[in-house]
Amino acid sequence: MTQLLHIDASIRKRRNDNPNHDSISKRLAHCFVSTLKENTSIHNYMYRDVGMNPPPFTDQDWLGAVFTKKENRTEEQKNKLAVSDKLIDELIQADIVVISTPMYNYGMPAQLKAWFDQIVRINETFSFDLARGDFPLEPILSGKTLVLLTSCGEFGFEAGGVRESMNHLAPHIRTLSKYLGCEQVFEIASEYQEFADFRHQSSLESAFVKSRELALKLV
Repeated sequence: MTQLLHIDASIRKRRNDNPNHDSISKRLAHCFVSTLKENTSIHNYMYRDVGMNPPPFTDQDWLGAVFTKKENRTEEQKNKLAVSDKLIDELIQADIVVISTPMYNYGMPAQLKAWFDQIVRINETFSFDLARGDFPLEPILSGKTLVLLTSCGEFGFEAGGVRESMNHLAPHIRTLSKYLGCEQVFEIASEYQEFADFRHQSSLESAFVKSRELALKLV
């Protein structure tokens, strides 16, 4: 049975009074998750809309709490880490992580970055040991799958594309994914949104088809 963690990052709602304002990335995630639910048993479905309800940004007090031994943490420090602890617990339980996100200014939304910053944490999701030389960080978690569903206004962000060097969304998330314990990553993207022409419609339709196909593949 599947344990699924679903993170939506768009600041738009999935459905609005004006369909032109609907979040494409959330619609793609809904398509994937719905297909998965229809074809397999979901033991535990955990959902967070960090676009609408972002986790707090980390700060110096948060960092101080992280680097204080658990047995020595004050109540204030424990409270400071309560959100991080909860988010990490959700991640630990999941075997499939679904992240849907638009591209904002060629990278991820600040709300999604805040989620990653709360989760990628020493002694919780990664270990640090200088005995490993120039690569002292190693992930603690393993065996998970990441499904990344993205939308962007322009196009050509794929490998070899005309805007490959401008893509700071998917490559960044792929880099961080190993600290989520994700050993395989599937990415589906919808492009051309700002052009609002046949290319966008074709890209969107293809993304929905690929989302359904991937869900069936992962059953």
